[in-house]
Amino acid sequence: MQKIRKLSIGVKMILVFIITTAILLLINLFMYVNVNRMMSRLDEVYRSNISLNELADTLSHVQTSMTYYLNTRTSDALEDYYRNEQDYSGLVLNLNEGIYGNDLRMMERNIRRMSGEYLEQTGQTIDAKRGGNVEKVRTRYESATRLYGYIRTYLYSLNNEQFRINSESYQALSAYMQYLEWTNILALLLVGLGNLVLIVLLTRTITSPLRRLAGTADQVAKGDLAVELLPVVTQDEVGIVSMAFNQMIVSIRKYIERLRESMETENAMKEKELMMETHLKDAQIKYLQAQINPHFLFNTLNAGAQLAMMEGAERTCGYVQRVADFFRYNVKKNNGIVTLAEEIELVDTYIYILNVRFSGEIHFRKEVDESLLTVQVPSMILQPLVENSVNYGIRGIDWEGEIVLGVFRVNDSVCISVKDNGIGISRETIDKIMKGGLREVDLSKDSNGIGLDNVIGRLRLFLNEEDVISILSEGENKGTEVLIYIPLREGEYEDV
Repeated sequence: MQKIRKLSIGVKMILVFIITTAILLLINLFMYVNVNRMMSRLDEVYRSNISLNELADTLSHVQTSMTYYLNTRTSDALEDYYRNEQDYSGLVLNLNEGIYGNDLRMMERNIRRMSGEYLEQTGQTIDAKRGGNVEKVRTRYESATRLYGYIRTYLYSLNNEQFRINSESYQALSAYMQYLEWTNILALLLVGLGNLVLIVLLTRTITSPLRRLAGTADQVAKGDLAVELLPVVTQDEVGIVSMAFNQMIVSIRKYIERLRESMETENAMKEKELMMETHLKDAQIKYLQAQINPHFLFNTLNAGAQLAMMEGAERTCGYVQRVADFFRYNVKKNNGIVTLAEEIELVDTYIYILNVRFSGEIHFRKEVDESLLTVQVPSMILQPLVENSVNYGIRGIDWEGEIVLGVFRVNDSVCISVKDNGIGISRETIDKIMKGGLREVDLSKDSNGIGLDNVIGRLRLFLNEEDVISILSEGENKGTEVLIYIPLREGEYEDV
């Protein structure tokens, strides 16, 4: 019993399966052997009657074919007679020819002897007919017909007696088959009952500890840790789980005790940590936004001065107003969250300023889903991307440059795309930008590479993720595309 308690649940189930399967196989093997034996004996029961019926039928064929030949004297009739005579001779050889035995054996011996005489008379009849001896044909035919009647009578008597004996044997075999059938049913019922008992016992050894475990676990889930530890009876998987559960209860009690002692100190430390993290993020955002290249300011002011000298004050006023709006947005929004509509408006202002500066050389196009304009993003993330496309994408190329700003929805995110058809960017430079390794020393004074690094840093803080931006370029002179994915928040997206 102790060894059984140490067995695992899987081994116990396998043992039950093997025992029941072995018993079923033995019962089926016993039934298979006995049924096959009975079927063989049943096949033999009426085999003698079948043989006698075949012998009687062949005898009739011999008599009929002989008579037909005597009447027609055709070669077909003669051939038919010899064929039937040969078949009958072969069947007669299966009959008993000994002088000892029971009445049935003696009848078979008599039939065999009379059949020999009958075939001799029919053969002489056929020969007399072929020789034209009419008197001999008549006497031999009458003798053969008389023997034919005797043989038929003997065959009929023998067949009836054999059938009576075979019927008794068949009834005995049928009764024995029914006995085997009921024996098999009883054995299967006993095996099924025993199998059910084994399964119930095995199941009880598994489910009883599990029920106790489930009840105790439910108490623990409701917060009652003062439960009694589970009794461990077996050393199988259920016993191991019960021991582990007991150890868990003890560990939880100790842990809660330690937790109560340190909770006030830990809460104080968490508050300080949250305050430090908030100040750190605020400092990081201000530091990143402070890095935006001021060289753009000087270029735009110089362009405004040149425009004022070259033409009337009306256009100059509009230009200066746009410049003022641009820097007012930068100062006002440099530490806040804005909508995509405000960011796109800033890009429009920026493109206007550039086209005044470069005499309309900047070709800019927008493909914007207006239902996404209310989505909130950090300020000053689109303008640095567009500036980067101008400075490092389309400036100085020999073909007409174009910048496309796209805003569309992808699943549960807003995708912002800034794409140009300029000189492209190498894989090495992309890797440097993504790793933050592209510094001001690597770029010219008109560069906005620091601005791109600034955008990446602020997006990472805003989304609390590292993978916030993708830069794609198929190679030299094949353009560049920058992609930003902003997860949609509830209430930000409305169908238009």
